[in-house]
Amino acid sequence: MMTLLSRLRSVILPLALACAACPALAAGDVAVEVKNESEPVLCAEKDNVTIKAISPEVRRFQIEAAHPAYNAGLLRDNWDADWTDCEMKGDPSFAAPVPPRRVTFYESIDYWLVGYTFPTFWRPADTTFRVGDRVEKGLHLVQLWKLGKDRSHELLVVYPQDGYWRARPMPPQQLASSAYGSSFLFGPIETDGRPVVNIKEIEFDPKTTTFKLSFKDGSSGSLKLDSVDENRMVLDAVLDKPVTGGKGFVALRSMYVTEFNNDVARIAVREPGAKGWREEPLMPFTGGKATDIWMGRTTHSRHNTSSPDMVFRNFSKDPNPPVKAEKK
Repeated sequence: MMTLLSRLRSVILPLALACAACPALAAGDVAVEVKNESEPVLCAEKDNVTIKAISPEVRRFQIEAAHPAYNAGLLRDNWDADWTDCEMKGDPSFAAPVPPRRVTFYESIDYWLVGYTFPTFWRPADTTFRVGDRVEKGLHLVQLWKLGKDRSHELLVVYPQDGYWRARPMPPQQLASSAYGSSFLFGPIETDGRPVVNIKEIEFDPKTTTFKLSFKDGSSGSLKLDSVDENRMVLDAVLDKPVTGGKGFVALRSMYVTEFNNDVARIAVREPGAKGWREEPLMPFTGGKATDIWMGRTTHSRHNTSSPDMVFRNFSKDPNPPVKAEKK
């Protein structure tokens, strides 16, 4: 009996924790199409999981990275790469026009922003990155760091040349750090060998911790760090206009080889009008309509064990945040 109860808790608790901050649906909330384009692979270092959200209406939503429920008892982590059964010889690679380098864009007591150029990258590098009067072109990675209680932690990274982002909360108290896992794409999603977002320019505003993006199709958007603590990170995402033509406007990119070797293994969707969540293994998930999407794990994986669950939620047609009533 105890074994059965433990198994039930392992399934129910992660979903409850991941959506503890999900507010009740407002009148303007939108149900999006959730499309699963994942395919099986044997290589743990190849992104084979793709979950897209599609809607010709959405202009505002939130992206949340939350520690998995089992992190509270996690004493040992593992984020070593696993190249078993990996064949990468056919992957494209472009030499950088300048030597590898490190650029510090911004520093304050709480935050700083650092960019890097690598010797090679899989796509040509032409995206511009701007902070105030400082402009750099050709960066392959930009990191946002935050000062914690006793050390600094890397919270958020973006690869400007293909539009991939990774997010994680501050690490839990018992771990010095936690792992990245799944990536997400934000903006009009195209296909260039793999799903990408083509970005013309990214501008970072330190005062509001906001990344302002100009996409190559002429549209724009922004990602604002709304909050972050030792439980979760919440990003406010805004588009200047909806992404149409059947393209996704946000997507999870991750990996799954087996139940014990993955960065994401399960999905739960809150379907419009449903009395409860629909939860199931991610790989066979057939898609549907949802107002909230949770993607994560309920059991330990040997790959990026502490990496966060991801939630896409609060889809809205209104690009402006709700006005909070003043306390009397």
